[in-house]
Amino acid sequence: MEKDDKTLGQRIAYFRKLRGITQEDLGEKCGVSSQAVSKWENDISAPDITLLSTLAETFGISTDQLLGLKREVATAVDPETIDEDRLLLKIDIESNDGDKIKINVPYKLGLVFLQSESVGEKNGEALKNVDFKQIAEMVRMGLLGHVVDIESADGDKVKISVEQL
Repeated sequence: MEKDDKTLGQRIAYFRKLRGITQEDLGEKCGVSSQAVSKWENDISAPDITLLSTLAETFGISTDQLLGLKREVATAVDPETIDEDRLLLKIDIESNDGDKIKINVPYKLGLVFLQSESVGEKNGEALKNVDFKQIAEMVRMGLLGHVVDIESADGDKVKISVEQL
């Protein structure tokens, strides 16, 4: 399991702003002052451990996400909560000859590109057996997170994730 490079305070500020919540509103939900929230976001102090689940629930994320832990697993969510306009398609390709490519694009744009014939020849080889229509169907059914992990016989590796912002 990896850990992201942001601090807890930076993640709290990011998710609070993403959800359109003020420091005062977040403080009320957590039973603390807006000044306490400000201190968290500026990494002067940290929320009490008992507030982590409240914060995660308020932001609509897991406590692992709040703490910056990255798991490479798919998660089933209620399909009605998925907003395809707020999804990110992440593709990591590592070829057997040492090339590394990381693609992070809006989900809808990524699917259009990857289902087209314009995928580059070299990296198209690594992706040609990936059924992006099937991935799109799995997402519509509520599957998010790490959805594909391929290692070809010649050593190429492809990892595909779909994340909700």
